[in-house]
Amino acid sequence: MYKLLLTVITAVFLMSAAPQKPTLYLIGDSTVKNGKDKGDGELWGWGHFIGDYFDTTKIMVVNRALGGTSSRTYRTKGLWDSVLAKVQPGDYVIMQFGHNDGAPLDDTARARGTIKGIGDEQKEIYNPITQQQEVVHSYGWYLTQMIKEAKAKGVIPVVCSPIPRNVWKDGKVARNNDDYGLWAKQVAEKEGVTFIDLNTLIADVYDKEGETKVAGTYFGTKDHTHTIEAGAKLNAAEVVAGIKGVKKLSLNKFLK
Repeated sequence: MYKLLLTVITAVFLMSAAPQKPTLYLIGDSTVKNGKDKGDGELWGWGHFIGDYFDTTKIMVVNRALGGTSSRTYRTKGLWDSVLAKVQPGDYVIMQFGHNDGAPLDDTARARGTIKGIGDEQKEIYNPITQQQEVVHSYGWYLTQMIKEAKAKGVIPVVCSPIPRNVWKDGKVARNNDDYGLWAKQVAEKEGVTFIDLNTLIADVYDKEGETKVAGTYFGTKDHTHTIEAGAKLNAAEVVAGIKGVKKLSLNKFLK
């Protein structure tokens, strides 16, 4: 009886002493996690498939993105706080925002827009959704706050530029390297964290394959933003390519 008790106590001690494996959190909008992440309408976000590239015996992958959110509303809805409450030192967070940040600041539909750029500009509005006054900041301000708060918890942030939409001009897909992609890069550089130019990585593939193939292979018929399974898988692969392209990023050691 004594030996059995000793064995149980030893096992419990070893389990408690074993190092906890880190978690990779994904945050963003519907291009990262579409709907309930069950392929509704045949649409998927890239976050659903990126876990296939990681050794999940060594790291957990948790997709906390939510469709319809901007860098602002991901914070004001308490979603970022819920992630912060769970993170541990040594965890990672990949963030991709921008698709919804260009919306109006105070419309009656969602009131989710942010001020363009990365500056300290702010505007006080009446939010018709929350029915309260709110001070709205720039896209870059919201990204910066998330980065700073993650780093304060010992978390390693990675910033992605938003994936490209299925919008074309003169045979080339539209890129966001003059606005949200540029601003995401500038914030990442200012804060000294990894930036993955996901927009460029994917757009390069689109330009090679052409408008007709891209539309028929990667996008559904509902809109020009949300991808079907093949598109989400391509985007996930390009996120991983971006990770691999930054040799000093310790997240690499968890890839298969």
